[in-house]
Amino acid sequence: MSIHPSAVVSPAACIDPDVHIGPFCFVEPNTTIGRGCILESHVVVKSGTTLGTDNHVFEGTILGGLPQHVRMPENPGTVRIGSGNTIRENVTVHRALESEGVTRIGDHNLLMINAHVAHDCRLGDHTIITNNVMLAGHVSVEDRAYLSGAAAAHQFCRIGTLAMVGGQAHLVKDVPPFVTVDGLSSLVVGLNHVGLRRAGFDLQAIRQLKAAYRVIYRSGLSWAEIIERLQAEFSRGPAAAFGHFISATTRGITPARRLPPGATLKIRDDTRCESDVRTKAG
Repeated sequence: MSIHPSAVVSPAACIDPDVHIGPFCFVEPNTTIGRGCILESHVVVKSGTTLGTDNHVFEGTILGGLPQHVRMPENPGTVRIGSGNTIRENVTVHRALESEGVTRIGDHNLLMINAHVAHDCRLGDHTIITNNVMLAGHVSVEDRAYLSGAAAAHQFCRIGTLAMVGGQAHLVKDVPPFVTVDGLSSLVVGLNHVGLRRAGFDLQAIRQLKAAYRVIYRSGLSWAEIIERLQAEFSRGPAAAFGHFISATTRGITPARRLPPGATLKIRDDTRCESDVRTKAG
């Protein structure tokens, strides 16, 4: 174990012998730091935080801060960070709001400079959260999603697997898996073709995803009809993720930017959950 003399580490912290803690770090009690973790200088690991193995945390990062909420809980929840993550300078990750809650970050994620992960967020694996991204409370980011610089997600939004969100986008509805959101308009502009190819999706799989995408954004069907058709025609393969994701939405999904002349349909499901998907009739 390598702990710089200027670091302040609680004896009540559980730290693996193979950990490096740099100068001026502060590790509170009731924390766990796993094998192979590196904390550069001025890193703060606060009570209720658990780090798995081989995480590299850079200068100025604060893990496990109290949630930013007008109703500050007496006993907030915890932060659990998996393994193999890179957390760059000045990132902040806050504890869950309720005592039984967890703010969770999976494995092999990259959180770039000044990103903020609020209370009760859930990040999957292999996500990339770039500079100045702001995730409000209860936001969910699925595996391999990419959020570009200064993008912001409203509370309870979900970002699907392999979604690509452009810089400075403001997300107020769920982002379906596999799509690209334009940063300027904050609207969906098609599939994330580059991300799909890099993830190893073959031509047949991409064609299936494109067909399902057209059902969602180009068919002119009602909300209930869209879900029914997705479940009937795309029950297997990668495109099945569309039906699972959309049927679980409570906020609706991000509309498409492309708007054919005269087409502005508001689609609602049987529970009156507005999706605001804009589609072309026929």
